[in-house]
Amino acid sequence: MNDMRDLYEELILDHNRNPRNYPKKPTDCNCTAHGHNPLCGDEFIVNLTVEDGVIKDIGFEGAGCAISTASASLMTEAIIGMPVEDADKLFSEVRHLLTDDDEDDDGEHADESVLGKLSVLKGVKEYPMRVKCATLAWHTMHAALMGKKDSTTE
Repeated sequence: MNDMRDLYEELILDHNRNPRNYPKKPTDCNCTAHGHNPLCGDEFIVNLTVEDGVIKDIGFEGAGCAISTASASLMTEAIIGMPVEDADKLFSEVRHLLTDDDEDDDGEHADESVLGKLSVLKGVKEYPMRVKCATLAWHTMHAALMGKKDSTTE
């Protein structure tokens, strides 16, 4: 195995076994959405506290496979303390990384320098049936920030 694949597996396993910000609902939560992947049954609720356009706290509840749980955990670590606008950009970068062969509609590549350690999620692309697992929490977070109550991977 190569180093990137080893890192991917190690990080996924760590965040699945010890998910960060789980189970957690911030006491002053003001943005919440429910996400569901009907293909595999993964289901999460993402709870955020947003103040003055900044994500002050985040947590998630629910159950999912190792990839969806790890991705949700990585997401919470990445966006806490981030302006909502930057979290939305990061959501787009992760989505492009996992779904668009690293290119967006304008032919732009996902910016791995912006993604940091989230770049290890690129390994999910080797398992196309698992991409929706990896993006579930991200779509749910995005829905919460947009004022929507539900999100699905369909």
